[in-house]
Amino acid sequence: MRYDLVIFDNDGVLVDSEPLSNTILAGYLTELGHPTTYEESLRDYMGGAVHRIHDTIRERTGKPLPDDFDETFHARVFAAFERELNAVDGVTDVLGELAAHGVPYCVASSGSHERIRVGHRKTGLDRWFAPDIVFSAQDVGRGKPAPDLFLHAAERMGAAPERCVVVEDSPLGIQAARAAGMAVHAFTAMSGPDRLPGADGYFDAMAGLPALVL
Repeated sequence: MRYDLVIFDNDGVLVDSEPLSNTILAGYLTELGHPTTYEESLRDYMGGAVHRIHDTIRERTGKPLPDDFDETFHARVFAAFERELNAVDGVTDVLGELAAHGVPYCVASSGSHERIRVGHRKTGLDRWFAPDIVFSAQDVGRGKPAPDLFLHAAERMGAAPERCVVVEDSPLGIQAARAAGMAVHAFTAMSGPDRLPGADGYFDAMAGLPALVL
């Protein structure tokens, strides 16, 4: 077995949520007086926890976001998820192949536990991810690019970091995996390899992942 544990990012890797959530985020920030395009939202926030949004806006403007920012943003995102969210094409086939080979896997996401649950319930991925293999930046305090979340997931799953491989689609996630001492493969469906430096391997369709991790 090549690895003892496969750690999946969630947004953009398991569920096709990045276009939805970043469209909503860009619109909401613009509404609040912080003009932001969809492309800028992807560049600045994709793969990060919600505190990154607060930190970035405060650094740039010296002003905090409203106290109810998280609540309003998440409500809008969850409503969009219920209407439109789908699993990433081919990901259930990959999960089935890992299970068939007896390879442990888990999810480690910058999103909240509620966000993960809503997305998995809507897409049917909840049958593949029991609560004890779901990890969120909420569990550790510091989100990606800090390594804390991946190290926490490995510890809870009983795997040494050097025996883990991370599946990511954002620069922040790749940085976090590297900082954790883990291998990392980049899913390039949204961002090309040139925007995801530092990965061990690249694949643009889920059908290509088993060859990299098994």
